[in-house]
Amino acid sequence: MPVICSMNFGNHTCFCGMPSFGGYSRHNMFSDAIEMYSKMHEAGVTPDCFTLPHVLKACSGVPAVEIGRAVHGQIFRHGYESDVFVLNGLVALYAKCCQIDRARIVFDGLYDRTIVSWTSIISGYAQNGQPMEALRIFRQMRELNVGPDWIALVSVLRAYTDVEDLEQGKTVHGCVIKMGLEFEQDLRIALTAMYAKCRQVMVAKSLFDQMEVPNVILWNAMISGYAKNGYAEEAVDLFRGMISKNIRPDSVTVTSTILACAQVGSLEQARWMDDYISNSDYRNDVFVNTALIDMYAKCGSVELARKVFNQTLNKDVVVWSAMIVGYGLHGRGREAIDLFYAMKQAGVNPNDVTFIGLLTACNHSCLVEEGWEFFHSMRDYRIEPRHQHYACVVDLLGRAGYLNQAFDFIMNMPIEPAVSVWGALLSACKIYRHVTLGEYAAEQLFSLDPLNTGHYVQLSNLYASVRLWDRVAKVRVLMRERGLSKDLGYSMIEINGKLQAFRIGDKSHPKSKEIFEEIESLERRLKAAGFVHDTESVLHDLNYEDKEETLCNHSERLAIAFGLISTPPGTTLRITKNLRACVNCHSATKLISKLVDREIVVRDANRFHHFKDGFCSCGDYWVVRLVSGVKRLTAQNWWFDEMKISSEHFIVSNLNCLELQTGYSKYCLLVIAALLELSPNLVTMILYYVYVMDEDESLPKDFLSRPIKLNLPSLRQVKMENFRGTDNEFYFLVLLKCQRVVLEKVVIVPEKVGEISIDDVRIN
Repeated sequence: MPVICSMNFGNHTCFCGMPSFGGYSRHNMFSDAIEMYSKMHEAGVTPDCFTLPHVLKACSGVPAVEIGRAVHGQIFRHGYESDVFVLNGLVALYAKCCQIDRARIVFDGLYDRTIVSWTSIISGYAQNGQPMEALRIFRQMRELNVGPDWIALVSVLRAYTDVEDLEQGKTVHGCVIKMGLEFEQDLRIALTAMYAKCRQVMVAKSLFDQMEVPNVILWNAMISGYAKNGYAEEAVDLFRGMISKNIRPDSVTVTSTILACAQVGSLEQARWMDDYISNSDYRNDVFVNTALIDMYAKCGSVELARKVFNQTLNKDVVVWSAMIVGYGLHGRGREAIDLFYAMKQAGVNPNDVTFIGLLTACNHSCLVEEGWEFFHSMRDYRIEPRHQHYACVVDLLGRAGYLNQAFDFIMNMPIEPAVSVWGALLSACKIYRHVTLGEYAAEQLFSLDPLNTGHYVQLSNLYASVRLWDRVAKVRVLMRERGLSKDLGYSMIEINGKLQAFRIGDKSHPKSKEIFEEIESLERRLKAAGFVHDTESVLHDLNYEDKEETLCNHSERLAIAFGLISTPPGTTLRITKNLRACVNCHSATKLISKLVDREIVVRDANRFHHFKDGFCSCGDYWVVRLVSGVKRLTAQNWWFDEMKISSEHFIVSNLNCLELQTGYSKYCLLVIAALLELSPNLVTMILYYVYVMDEDESLPKDFLSRPIKLNLPSLRQVKMENFRGTDNEFYFLVLLKCQRVVLEKVVIVPEKVGEISIDDVRIN
């Protein structure tokens, strides 16, 4: 530090041995410049019009807006309020310190505006989240024939990036080339970010590759562009390349790469990213830890997400919300709710994202009352519900079967329902085959979002589920007329650190022969266990065998088969799917998990499904939750857990016909009894005796010794298919007779065809 002394010359003071303000300013030594200004002020030295712009620049760089405002006062006291260079410094100061309204007041007071004046205010609006105003002022500048400099063009490109206006961005690119500025580094970065944000990733990559020595900001633009446009693997590869070149990433780079890892869904890659961060300076960065929690949750491991959460020292609302959202994705509603109350006890108030996580968790766990209460509690925290919250509630009500209530809820919304709201209703109508309401929801979607293929596919699937094939054909014609095609589904599975992707019927894999042999083997085992394909929604112009083959070759079935032949017994299979899992594959995967004794984790477009021992973590409520008024239930391929069958999950008091797939054991009878306790008005039962379920040693000790009691005063008919004549099969009929159930008709198929009286059944 140089020695500083002062010498008086009459009424002036000169500081000796002190570098100039310009030197400090040019070398970004802003704190030193401010310290020097403070010493001048203490010594009573009046800054001149050459000094003040450097002082203001230093205040912008620190930033030190309060000191800048004090300098603003001195500007007026000393008569520099008309000096354009000084006022330009003020505009830049306020703009960079997020006080854009003050910057605008100073700008509007400028009578002799220079390109620096225009650039400062345009940059200010662009940097403060007001891109439209930045572009409006830019157009005003051009109308006055003021030519932009490269700094102004950088800000204009940022504004067009924010509004995703590709065509205008291209126009600016042309201007850059005409001005010979295409090699200006900041412009190259802005152009790369613009093309990446506007989904022109290959153009962005071309610009990136032309840079001789890309800096970290350019790397960030490219990695972020990849991650946000579905090129997640490329984003991770680029990050690895950056590390290999010994370029130090910043927190933005790391966060963008974590986002990409979350999209890929590779748990192995997620662990690699976590290990890298553990050995970096970002281990305690709140934003990075929040991204890690999200990454692990989306890669299928809530436990590892919770581990990062527990290790995060300063938990703000974003960290808490990320963990709550993670629980919601996996259908662990109770844990999400418990964490919410723990957050409140920690003195952290929720935000809008917290409630999205809570509503999603309640939705995926069928906690209707709890979700409803959380939604109405939002205003207690002065949080106004947004479209996403309303969509969650519609989804919550709709998936639980309360379709009319969901529709009334939409009609009474204080804001216009968005695409997400009507989409949630249409999905629920598909589950419960409510054609009229589904058609109305589809009409709204076609009006609001006419080019979204998913809406047409949902409506088509709804029609197919109720065999309205003529309407299915009309939807297809409408899609062709609008130039739309169905999104191709694919599934990915990670084996030995490499992701393998499969599409429906895909035979391009090197191990295709072994994969399809495994599929055939699984299919034989499924049928032996009594699995029946749900072929109703498959194209009606296929015969039954072709429909079965189509369902067997769905992408997730291929991924499962490949995983089984490529990993040791007992290994968990983790599969990522770009579309929602169909009902048939969901049912098949449950039984496969039991047959092969594996846990199978499937991440589809909506949530995670953890299949184990023949059950799914979703509790099957998304396909089996029933409401008052349902008359008929077809329950093929539904493996019920007696301890989970309760009035909370089933409201079937009006049920008069039940088709149920079951087995021969007393356990199966207990399961049936648990369901029938809720169905006092049942008239007809159709039982498919197709598999034998072993007694479960994990059941409570008194479970199998419980007496079986049936309350079926209305039951009159029983049909037993695939009847083999064993004592266990007759036991159910014996049980009915002992319980004084009066049957009018028993139909046994196929070994004893015909109608027999209950009195004809032999009792040993």
